[in-house]
Amino acid sequence: MNRCLQMPLLRLLTMLAVVFLWTSIHSPAAAQTMPRQFPPAAKRGTMVVTAPPQVLINGAVAQLSPGARIRGVTNMMVMSASLVGSSVLVNYVRDPLGLVHEVWILSEQEAQEKRDGMEPVRNFRFGSDADKTKTDN
Repeated sequence: MNRCLQMPLLRLLTMLAVVFLWTSIHSPAAAQTMPRQFPPAAKRGTMVVTAPPQVLINGAVAQLSPGARIRGVTNMMVMSASLVGSSVLVNYVRDPLGLVHEVWILSEQEAQEKRDGMEPVRNFRFGSDADKTKTDN
């Protein structure tokens, strides 16, 4: 009786099952259905890359940090030069020096979520706002 032939066949079937499960869990299609988790400190804004590393966020001049990462809708890295002149809705995080360090370009579904940063900026106060604290940055 030679039982050694059954073991390699069992190992082969086990390996095929593991590979199948791995590819079904880690496929790009599965990654697109999962919502991305943004840090709580991330703010919302409209970004226009003028001349890398110079950008406009909500119309205000800003600069990308030397190690800035821009992630597209599929969470893949996007080079800032490919976005020159286009306006995109993003979530972003600044580093301690005030430079824009992390940027996520939002899909339509992610754009529906509410996030700080898109509030209109005013250079005046209404009389009805006298009791509110000043929230100027």
